[in-house]
Amino acid sequence: MQLKFQLINKEGAPETIIAGIEYLIVTDWARREVGSRGATYERSELRLARARQSPKFYPVANNQLTQSERVQVVGPHSTGAAEVLLFKQNHQLFVSLVSDHTDRDLEVHNSALSKQVCIKPIARAAWRYEDVADHWDELEMRAWLVNEGHPDLYQEGALSSLLPPLELLKLHFGTDELPNGTAITCGTVTTVGKIRTAPTFVMELHDPRLERNLRHEYFIETLPLVD
Repeated sequence: MQLKFQLINKEGAPETIIAGIEYLIVTDWARREVGSRGATYERSELRLARARQSPKFYPVANNQLTQSERVQVVGPHSTGAAEVLLFKQNHQLFVSLVSDHTDRDLEVHNSALSKQVCIKPIARAAWRYEDVADHWDELEMRAWLVNEGHPDLYQEGALSSLLPPLELLKLHFGTDELPNGTAITCGTVTTVGKIRTAPTFVMELHDPRLERNLRHEYFIETLPLVD
C-alpha cells in the first residue's frame, strides 16, 4: 500500500513523500495512567468494564488505510477515533493522523474484529518525528462529529495522557525501532460524553510549540446491514 503525504517541515517549505506501508498495527488501551477509570474512553461501557489494563495490539489489513475524503461503512453503529500514526520511510520516523474507525456493536463481542473490519481514514500530511519528539507530551488531539454542518466536540486531550510512542514500540516489537514497511497507531484520547455517530468526522493534531496542525475530515456513507 503506497500513500502520499505532504511533509510539513519544521523549517517551512513542504515536500512530498511516498510511504509504502505493508503492515498496520492498531493499538488499544494505551493510557499512561493504567489504573485510571475516571474518564470516558473511546469504547463501549461493557468493553471498558472488561478492558485489559495494558496495551493490546491488533493487526489490520493495510488495504484498510485510505486517504479518501469519502468512505463507506456497513451499518449505522460505527464511529471514528483520532489517533497518531507512526510510520517509517527511508530510515526516518514520521507522524501523521489516522482514525481507528470501529464498529461499536461488534466491539461488544469482539474488539479485534470490530477494528479490523472498518476502514482507517488517514491524513494527507505528516511531520518528522524528530521535530516533535522533544515536546511530544505537549501535542493536543481533538475530534469533532459534524451533523448538518454543526460540529460537536467528540474527543479532546493531550498526548501526555498516552504512553510514549517509543515505549509502545518496545512493548510490541521488543525494540524502539519501527520495522520498515510497518505503521502503528498510538492510542486515542478521552471521549467527550458518550460514544455516538455522525456522517462526518473531523480530527486534528495540534502542536502548540511550533504552531501547526495535522487535520483530516472524512464523510461516511452508510451501507445497509443485510441479514
